[in-house]
This record gives sequence, structure tokens and C-alpha cells, in this order.
Amino acid sequence: MALKKSTRGQVPPFIVMDVMREANRLESTGRDILHLEVGQPSTGAPSKVIAAAQHALINDKLGYTEALGIDPLRRRIARYYSDTHDIDLAEDRVIVTTGSSGGFMLAFLAAFDVGDRVVLADPGYPAYRNILAALGIEAVGVPATAEDRYQPTPALLDRIDGEIDGLIVASPANPTGTMISADEMAALTSYCDDRGIRLISDEIYHGITYEMPGVTALTHTDNAFVVNSFSKYYSMTGWRVGWMVIPEQLHRSVECLAQNIFISVPALSQHAASAAFDCTAELDENVARYAANRELLLRELPKAGLTKLAPADGAFYIYADVSHLTNDSEDFCRRMLTEAGIATAPGTDFDRDRGRSAIRISFAGDTQTMSDAAGRLKDWIEG
Repeated sequence: MALKKSTRGQVPPFIVMDVMREANRLESTGRDILHLEVGQPSTGAPSKVIAAAQHALINDKLGYTEALGIDPLRRRIARYYSDTHDIDLAEDRVIVTTGSSGGFMLAFLAAFDVGDRVVLADPGYPAYRNILAALGIEAVGVPATAEDRYQPTPALLDRIDGEIDGLIVASPANPTGTMISADEMAALTSYCDDRGIRLISDEIYHGITYEMPGVTALTHTDNAFVVNSFSKYYSMTGWRVGWMVIPEQLHRSVECLAQNIFISVPALSQHAASAAFDCTAELDENVARYAANRELLLRELPKAGLTKLAPADGAFYIYADVSHLTNDSEDFCRRMLTEAGIATAPGTDFDRDRGRSAIRISFAGDTQTMSDAAGRLKDWIEG
């Protein structure tokens, strides 16, 4: 007799993680692999973060913390919004999370019920859709285009049939790198507030921008969940620590969920993260390198025939149309990895249908890797 297994666990894979596994396997056999697949900085945590962690290891017992996070870190995050966005934010609205992923889980559970409908732009970060599916919440994809800068707009939302309970926006976005301007954010927050739609604003790439600074939804509304992380700008992916700012009326719900699901965020990571805000000079050097990598790829990729590229206003990705080369991006990326030693992410990770003719290139590595990859890619496509 077959034992029951949950349909909620039957979510699609995060394909880029599969690509990384295969790239690492090939590398272990001696192959020279250029890693442009995973969206993480190639640098470690900044020096003051390491020093704070060492101090905590010696001087703190590193036991459980309060589920919402340690007070010094929550205060420092609240001050960040004052310093960066001129927002007077109550510390009580700041919740420390186990990376942004923990924040999304808590936000979705606190805001939505089974069967609710949450809108997100395609192409977009696949974990939104997959976490929603695991929770029994319907993800409603909006096919955004270059004309929309691959972002949801009030006009696109008006075309959706049926109820909308939530909207996820990301600026800068993964995989496209596109951003939402202040006026566009004001229009989206007003649209949501007027219609009783809960907004989730993914701001984890704030600090990594090239054309304009990141705009927080908190400038325009107190009803949104704002999710951020120490993983990207602060170069602390493996530390698994992030934060979110929550609507006041959902404070106790989020606290109870955090207590039961996570107990607390790792204490060592929290103590270390408190020092991250004092490392901007060091971190901005990383952003300068990303900017150089971006400029190099935007110049060199067209020479390889990749001329249709998303704007890449922020983050460290280029989303490239490869429809003139393939209609199977997973096979295309597999062959590129095996034959040319370049690891990239297939567009199907981010857009199940149209992504068959797109790939995502991460330029978070060193500039020499980007230069080598551009040359190899050109030779491989021409060959």
C-alpha cells in the first residue's frame, strides 16, 4: 500500500541550483568552469562583520534570541531607513529573518490564506511562485515585457480577471535587473491600498544600482511588507540573515509564526550583521566592480550576437533574449556548460513559457571572469 505524500512538496526545482551542482561536478574533474549562474557576490563578508563575529564567538554564549531578532540589530536597521530614505521607522516594525527567504515565508503566511491569489511579474524570481504553491496560495503571473521594463504596472494589473489578494514587486528585480521609479512605486502602492491588495516589496538588491537609487515602498505606504537581506549588497549570503519591515497590525501574527517555525535567527549572524552598516566604503568597492562587469558585458555580449538585453538598472544580472539561437534554454545552457565551460541560468527558471528563449547571466564575479566568459561565449556561438 502506497503511503501518502504531500502535493505541496511537488514544487518545481530552482533550476539554477541544479546548474550550480553540475558546474561544481565538472569543476571537480578538472574542467575550467566560469561561474555566471548563481546570484551571489564573489567576495566574502566585510572585515568589520568578521571582527564582530569573532568577538561574539568569544564573548557571547550564542543561545536562542528573541524570535523577532536582537534589539541592537533591529535598532540599527531602523536607523538605516532614517539615514538612507529619511523615514522615521519604529523599531518594533523591524523583524530579523533567516535570509530574505524566511521573510517571504513569514509574510506569505501572515498575509494570505489557502486559495488566495497573489500577482507577480513574469519573468521573476522562481522561489516566490514555488513558496506560494507550497502554501496553497495561487501565484498569478503577469507577462511583463520590455515596454513595461519587465515590471507590473497598474495597467497590467487591470487586465487580470478575478480577485487579487496580493502583489509582489522587486526592484531591482531578479532576473532582469530592472527598477521601479519613485513615481511608479507611488502608483503601485496607491493601486494596492485603494483595492485592499497586500503589497510585498522585495528590496534585497538595494545598494547595487547603476542608474538611480532604490526606492522603498515604505516611502508611500505603511501597509506593505518590505523584505531585505544582508546577502547581496552586504555580501553575506551564507550567513542566512535578512530583515523585513511589517505592517503594525500583523506584528503579533508574524511573531507567533516566527516563534514556531524558526525559533530564532542564528545568533552569530545577527551579532555580525550589526556591523555591516559600517562597511559601506568596502562594500561600495564591490558595487564598482559590478558596474565595470556590467559595462563590459553590455559592450561585449552584442558582439556575440546577444543584442536584446534587459536594461540591468541594478542587481548583478543580464537577462538576454536568445530566441535566434534556441527555443530550449535549458538545453542551450546545458550545452554551453558542457562545451564551453560557462555556467548560466536558463530563462525557464524565471518564466516558464517565454523563458525557453532567454538566459540569465550573473556578473557578480571578478572582471577577468566576465571578460573570459564573453570571449568564450562569442567563440562558442560562432562555432
